[in-house]
Amino acid sequence: MALRTLITRKSHGLGLGFSQSVRGLQTFSLPDLPYDYGALEPAISGEIMKLHHQKHHQTYITNYNKALEQLHEAMEKGDSSTVVKLQGTIKFNGGGHVNHSIFWKNLAPVHEGGGEPPKGSLGWAIDTHFGSLEALIAKMNSEGAAVQGSGWVWLGLDKELKKLVVETTGNQDALVTKGPNLVPLLGIDVWEHAYYLQYKNVRPDYLKNVWKVMNWKYASEEYEKECPSATASGRGA
Repeated sequence: MALRTLITRKSHGLGLGFSQSVRGLQTFSLPDLPYDYGALEPAISGEIMKLHHQKHHQTYITNYNKALEQLHEAMEKGDSSTVVKLQGTIKFNGGGHVNHSIFWKNLAPVHEGGGEPPKGSLGWAIDTHFGSLEALIAKMNSEGAAVQGSGWVWLGLDKELKKLVVETTGNQDALVTKGPNLVPLLGIDVWEHAYYLQYKNVRPDYLKNVWKVMNWKYASEEYEKECPSATASGRGA
């Protein structure tokens, strides 16, 4: 099915924890964090990180795997109505898995470079498209704070136009739902479960502080991988 292909095709290389079930179906498992739960304090508390990773992300994976199994069974039976019915569940939970797998890599402890500004070609591209890093952060904070209900704010690359873009998605929609050429470089979770225990309902404070542990090195690597032609022009920037 199209949505299953959409999620799995775009997720290779993101560390999504692929595994194989006894029935031969490809399933997913919770990826390990590359740091301890408390390593992002004081920007994000260890309690939030543990709940976010072990409970919320795991729930998306569990429901995604279940829906994929149900989809497989429905397709084998030729049950079109069930196939159609499952698309929303697959999009929501599959998107939740993809988005969170990116989010964990977007963060890094301060002693491992978290919060250090981007250099090289990505730094140059940010200055070109947004004027400055500060202007980009202000734009993402503003658009992230304005998301109604739950969702994400993204820094993405339009591979066709070779242009950086800021986009928001609702619920657990992946960035690719906004356009097939969009590649996520940074994604910030603005669901309340990402910050409420620490910041209550003051989302702007969370958005202000999350940049202190932003892993620009990961974003730069993704940018250079997807846009290698910009690497040479960005050297020394």
